[in-house]
Amino acid sequence: MSSMKAAVIHKAGGPVPAPKLGQVLIRIKAFGLNRSELFTRQGHSPDVEFPRILGIEASGLVESCPGNEFPKGAIVATAMGGLGRDFDGGYAEFTCVPTNNVQMIKTELPWETMVGLAATAIGKDHGAYVASTTRKKDREAMLKASGADEVIVDDGNIAKKVTQKFDKVLELIGTTTLEDSLQCVDEGGSVCMTGMVGNKWSLDSFSPMDSIPTAVNLTTYAGGPEDFIATPFEELAQQIKAGKMKVQIGKVFRLDDIIEAHRTMEENRAGGKIVVLP
Repeated sequence: MSSMKAAVIHKAGGPVPAPKLGQVLIRIKAFGLNRSELFTRQGHSPDVEFPRILGIEASGLVESCPGNEFPKGAIVATAMGGLGRDFDGGYAEFTCVPTNNVQMIKTELPWETMVGLAATAIGKDHGAYVASTTRKKDREAMLKASGADEVIVDDGNIAKKVTQKFDKVLELIGTTTLEDSLQCVDEGGSVCMTGMVGNKWSLDSFSPMDSIPTAVNLTTYAGGPEDFIATPFEELAQQIKAGKMKVQIGKVFRLDDIIEAHRTMEENRAGGKIVVLP
């Protein structure tokens, strides 16, 4: 006989993870998709060991917490800090997270809104004049509704369309538009690269003297748990509820449709934050 049927136990216990002291078990109600998860799926994250449940952000309810740092049923959010990379993340119905990487939030916002705090809206709330870029002209109205004062349609050379240079640029596309963004900043200003929507990790050739204008700063940002905890999520949630901030949700999927959700992200068809509900 070349084959047989068998019931195999891979490890003791059930599928729902059991939290240890210093951890909290979260019943996930919503999670957002991020480009880093796409890169991990494509094999571009060599430090991630498989098998691994992806997902670097999630919101939900506390199911249990051995150390009683959070009461059962509390609304919480978590992001980064190794979530979905060093330990299993948000693409699930439950996840175990270190308590120091969890924020409790008092809000009545819909779950799909909890995971979509937009950079444009936050910048606008701080009194900044915000210009957003897009490659699709039909997204201009959406970006202005989210708080953008100006929308620049990217035809491959944004710098030529900028009539007055900016103090700061938040580079969310990544290396594919980085050199163009550097030309849009005034002396003393900064470009901070924190996104990789362009699906490219590095520049083919980069000459700092040619690419970085005089007195312009170039930096990057990759947040850790301390940055997440410092984010005033409850304040932001209250501002969204009051209508002072608007969050653009692109598409909402169910967990069963995660393949289509990733395909939508990969093909840039969402038009906003992609949210998944278990």
